[in-house]
Amino acid sequence: PTITGFLHLGGLRTALYNYIFAKKHQGTFILRVEDTDQNRVVPGAAEGIEDMLDWAGIPPDESPGRGGPAGPYVQSQRLELYRRAGAALLDSGAAYRCFCSPQRLELLRREALRSQQTPRYDNRCRHLTPTEVAQKLSQGLDCVIRFRLEKGVEPFQDLVYGWNKHEVAGVEGDPVILKGDGFPTYHLANVVDDHYMGITHVLRGTEWLASTSKHLLLYKAFGWEPPQFGHLPLLLNKDGGKLSKRQGDIFLERFARDGFLPEALLDIVTNCGSGFTEKQMGRTLEELISQFEVGRITTHSALLDLEALPEFNRVHLTRHIENQGLRQRLVRELQGLVELVYGDQQMDPDVLENEYVERVLLLRKGHISLLKNLVSSDYSYLWVRPSVSRQQLQTISAEVDEIGKLVLGLMTRQAAALTVEELNKDLRSLQKQTRETKYSSMMQLLRLVLSGQQHGPSVAEMMVTLGAQEVCGRIRRALSS
Repeated sequence: PTITGFLHLGGLRTALYNYIFAKKHQGTFILRVEDTDQNRVVPGAAEGIEDMLDWAGIPPDESPGRGGPAGPYVQSQRLELYRRAGAALLDSGAAYRCFCSPQRLELLRREALRSQQTPRYDNRCRHLTPTEVAQKLSQGLDCVIRFRLEKGVEPFQDLVYGWNKHEVAGVEGDPVILKGDGFPTYHLANVVDDHYMGITHVLRGTEWLASTSKHLLLYKAFGWEPPQFGHLPLLLNKDGGKLSKRQGDIFLERFARDGFLPEALLDIVTNCGSGFTEKQMGRTLEELISQFEVGRITTHSALLDLEALPEFNRVHLTRHIENQGLRQRLVRELQGLVELVYGDQQMDPDVLENEYVERVLLLRKGHISLLKNLVSSDYSYLWVRPSVSRQQLQTISAEVDEIGKLVLGLMTRQAAALTVEELNKDLRSLQKQTRETKYSSMMQLLRLVLSGQQHGPSVAEMMVTLGAQEVCGRIRRALSS
């Protein structure tokens, strides 16, 4: 990736497919950072990308942070390699020095646009004689190195798009491969690095498909064997538009901050794409690796519906809660969230006990999309005991004491096996034992006793989650206030 900002979902998907492919074939997944356009480099972006790949559970085997036998993995630290490569192409005549000024190139661009043509370099310096080149160099004129594009490119077999070729010489001018500041362009850097790093397979975005013939001409000029290329179709919004970076709503940091599980992101970006036997929500990384076949990737754009992400997260969060080891991590995370949100309120220390927090997780399994849902106002009753007076309750029903005794009796009998279904039946039976309180009023009264709120989960759900002991304590406190 370029290090011009944070890692977004498109970059994650490209990394993920490379990771899955490498693991499927017992290969090595390499992260190499492109920073050849120094004006666009964002400080800390390289470290941020690697941190996010670690967070996502797809860490590279070799990278700037981890090192490795083919380093360095940052292109600005490999300038001598590119300089030598550029010199070799000059010596063989496959490249030439270009002295055209930025002003001349801008005039060419404007003229092409005015004539409604695609801007391209007119290859003027391609025809300079060695004497003319030496003369310009002796005058101290700035120059770049351009690669001679030749007609008659050979077709290549793309892992995704099949047989392809693009007659680049007919539609574009000779490309710059080495800039005046000694930095390469992507075209030279990726070819040189892939060769020296022993890269066998490259999965990259479909926007590079048209440039691949140009890269293959470079491999041919060097006399090197190219890797196999596979181009991944675009990742688009569900309406077919480009993913928007403006709001920062597709960057991984945002999803991590909002509490989404990395597995949910890996699942949704592969689910909307292709390369697997079937679409199936809830796949783990191990399942993605085992089911992946590069030949199954289609050329259709992948339409990403981010509105479905909470549902993907709910499925993976449920799996985490069911796994004892993963559940303990969630317990610690939820304890931290509770302290953060409710720490300055009248919070009973019992609510931070591992056993209680774990029971809350198990009972809310499948009902919540994000762990932080459990510290929303709807669930505040779990962490803060309400302060409700008998007077408030009597405005709902005059039978406060009778209802309280009936529910206390029920809780004592049912403590061992509280279920939402059974409680709903039992509460309806209890209501028939009151003289004049309607079922809806009884539920309103109990909701106020248990949570201090008028809205939220059902009364039966509250009772099950709080447990018999806590329910009885809250009822007794309300009756005695």
